[in-house]
Amino acid sequence: MMRSDSALPSDGPASDQPIESPRVVMSSGDVSRALRRVAHEILERNKGSQDLVVLGIPTRGVALARRLVAVMAEVEGHEVPCGAIDITMHRDDLRRHPIRPIEHTDIPAPGINARTVVLVDDVLFSGRTVRAAMDALSELGRPQAVRLAVLVDRGHRDLPIRADFVGKNLPTSSSERVQVCLTEHDGLDEVRISGGDR
Repeated sequence: MMRSDSALPSDGPASDQPIESPRVVMSSGDVSRALRRVAHEILERNKGSQDLVVLGIPTRGVALARRLVAVMAEVEGHEVPCGAIDITMHRDDLRRHPIRPIEHTDIPAPGINARTVVLVDDVLFSGRTVRAAMDALSELGRPQAVRLAVLVDRGHRDLPIRADFVGKNLPTSSSERVQVCLTEHDGLDEVRISGGDR
């Protein structure tokens, strides 16, 4: 099942109108190049991998985090601590959707205290997921700094949150749907846009 960051409008196209196919905006090669560039940008800003911890936000953010640290390991010659942070209990829509599976939180052995933590997600949209991740992070320790890396920034923020590292800025309408497919979950790497005003 593909991750989508927003639901399609409830009053979708009429049945007698043709349904447009999703438009591919990032190919497998595009995704690979974007992640490699982001990994280098993180290392450059941090002046290497010292005191760096990378945490993916489930689901696809975890796979992206692992790919980023794999590139960093090639550059630095050693492993960069990588894990995952569950945000379920910190979401601000729990009252509307109270039944949610708890995801796995995996904090690497060095911990996060006095370290630079890079949160990784697939799509940055409203900013609410990232806010929940920062709330969850605050219960686990006190980082020196927190950075955000995303594969796609599609705009339309509800909160004053900005990504430090972006694979692709993707202007969209609020009614469009962005789908991120990753080999680990979907069998291929691809980013698609569907929906929108006709």
